Amino acid sequence: MKLRMFIPILFVFSLCFFATSALLAQGYQMNNAVSPPAQIQQNQTATFIAAKPKPKLFTQAGERGGAVKQDDRDRRPNPLIQIAILLDTSNSMDGLIEQAKSQLWTMVNELGRAKDDGGKRPRLELALYEYGNDNISSRQGHIRQVLPLTNDLDQISEELFRLTTRGGSEYCGQVIGESLAALDWSPNSRDLKVIFIAGNEAFTQGSVSYREVCNTARNRKIIVNTVYCGDYETGVDLEWREGALITDGRYMNINQERAVVHYDAPQDAEIDRLNRRLNETYVGYGRTGAEKKSRQMRQDQNASSYGRANAVQRAITKSSANYSNSDWDIIDAVEEDEEMLETLSESEMPEEFKGKDKVTIKNIITEKSKEREAIQKEIQVLSKARSEYVAKQKAEAASKAGEAAGAGATLDDVMIKTIREQAESKSYCFDEE
Repeated sequence: MKLRMFIPILFVFSLCFFATSALLAQGYQMNNAVSPPAQIQQNQTATFIAAKPKPKLFTQAGERGGAVKQDDRDRRPNPLIQIAILLDTSNSMDGLIEQAKSQLWTMVNELGRAKDDGGKRPRLELALYEYGNDNISSRQGHIRQVLPLTNDLDQISEELFRLTTRGGSEYCGQVIGESLAALDWSPNSRDLKVIFIAGNEAFTQGSVSYREVCNTARNRKIIVNTVYCGDYETGVDLEWREGALITDGRYMNINQERAVVHYDAPQDAEIDRLNRRLNETYVGYGRTGAEKKSRQMRQDQNASSYGRANAVQRAITKSSANYSNSDWDIIDAVEEDEEMLETLSESEMPEEFKGKDKVTIKNIITEKSKEREAIQKEIQVLSKARSEYVAKQKAEAASKAGEAAGAGATLDDVMIKTIREQAESKSYCFDEE
């Protein structure tokens, strides 16, 4: 009887003992996790930091993902400015084409003065379209891509000088749409992507809605700037302003018949002489080297056809980083890739290099590269002095004429002002003249 009473008491006691032991063990583990020895705690913290992914400053497309330090800016690739120029080449647009031809180098030089917030010079790519020309099939909407986005400035110049005008229907919506679809626009939101479209007919012509394509441009962070050739209010009535507003672009009007004034300066003769010396440092290689060297000379002559001052603007471009010809000039090619000489066959070598050993060739390239750099620096110094002189001449001429700012503007006037404003909105700054 006593034994039967003792067994339940023993069972309850056992349960209490095991429950208490479990609680004590759990408490020890908790205390051990909260207050580990100092060395264990440091190791665990270090492991966590190492395993934690670092926050990305930029995604693959270059999107901002956090605060940017100067070191990170230094490691970023040079930014990119992409500009597509869409020109109406119908009968009445001869003056517009003349302005584009004569002011290409002035516009390029202005862009060459830009720097991003890390102090880096942007790379420049230009594309060219013509529209409204009866020489182009109606099945193509009277639209032709003259050049895709390229950094080959000599080719841009050559194609501009080939443009001719002939009456046709001007479909603004369609040519904007084609430039959006066909060009290799950068996906990087840091890069500046701009379309300039110039013409003098209704912006609404054609079956493609300008509103739809401009909305597409806006969604892709591509700015559309519209340039009406004629009276400001007429352009508004023909909806040129509305096209620009959709993308937060700028609407402008110009007088396409106004002759561009080129200002001569005391530095021009010396810059012209240095340009001739600069040409001697270019050495064509490969299948297209000789032809592209000839093209370089032709574009010098085309620029000179608008006077010495315009030729000087081209020479200044050639002294800048935006003028690179690594696809045909062996000096630029070796600067871009030192190993490229090893891959060139004897037949691809410049004529003056054939039969020479690699050491001699490398020495010649080094000497020409040094000579080019020295000439370019001289031109840049003269360019700065020239800019200051011309700025004073322009101010005096404007004062005498009593012109209001922007009155009777030409294509380069409105493009340069607009590009500066839009670049500055992306944290670019410009060297002072």
